[in-house]
Amino acid sequence: MVDTPGVRLDRFVTDRCAGLSRARVQKLIELGLVRVSGRPAKPGYRLSAGDIVSVTVPPHAPIELKPESIPLTVVHEDDAIIVVDKPAGMTVHPAAGNREHTLVNALLAHCPALAASVTPERPGIVHRLDKDTSGLMVIAKADAAFKGLIAQFLSRRIFKRYTALVTGHVSPEKGIIEAPIGRDPSNRKRMAVVLGGKESRTRYNVTEYMDGYSLLEITLETGRTHQIRVHLAAIGHPVAGDRVYGGKSPLFKRQFLHASALGFEHPVTGESCQFFSPLPDDLRQGLETLRRKAAG
Repeated sequence: MVDTPGVRLDRFVTDRCAGLSRARVQKLIELGLVRVSGRPAKPGYRLSAGDIVSVTVPPHAPIELKPESIPLTVVHEDDAIIVVDKPAGMTVHPAAGNREHTLVNALLAHCPALAASVTPERPGIVHRLDKDTSGLMVIAKADAAFKGLIAQFLSRRIFKRYTALVTGHVSPEKGIIEAPIGRDPSNRKRMAVVLGGKESRTRYNVTEYMDGYSLLEITLETGRTHQIRVHLAAIGHPVAGDRVYGGKSPLFKRQFLHASALGFEHPVTGESCQFFSPLPDDLRQGLETLRRKAAG
């Protein structure tokens, strides 16, 4: 039942239905799948107090997972797991608007047998990186490995370190950002620090200052969507090149965020595993440009 009269129907549904973009909501309205007190309405219809809004969301067509011969940088592989260095620009798994050219498509061509997942389009996937974040990921090939890795993530026993370049002079040099994260109420495609959001903790350490930027090493105590990017933007130091939470950069075509170290207990053998990844060329070259400028 509507408790905010005067709000547009498409805006009301988008705000109430997490996971539905405004464009998708407008399409549902166009198809007559959103009704106000039992009747179809237009996206711009202004709701009245007491209106009852019903939404029918048809299931997406099943996504066919196609193996694709996309080059992969494999850091480690055995019968149970595979560790890869994901390039920037690659989405981790297929979704409704992005069904091909993902990491999963590439993995299936490399090793067709991946662990089963609760979500069929995410075989073997136990954690994710944003499309434009590069770096290390571990994927489960065996079902036992999948369960073991998930257990380690849930108990926060997986070590992940990131390298990030942010705008401005971060002070103090070491610190913890602790602020709850949830959907941005003004833009459902973004995350934000919000009252009532999920507990989120980010540790940072400044390793270098240069010409209006700070280079950070970051470790996560929680793993929320866009956590690093949201927390750094919240303290006034967005990740360089982050167009969603900061702004465009003259030096970087994407956000300067790289998963540089990954550590965990092998889910089958119990062996301690540690992996490291150097900065990719696009980030390294931009960083060198900044250092030369700072040196005068």
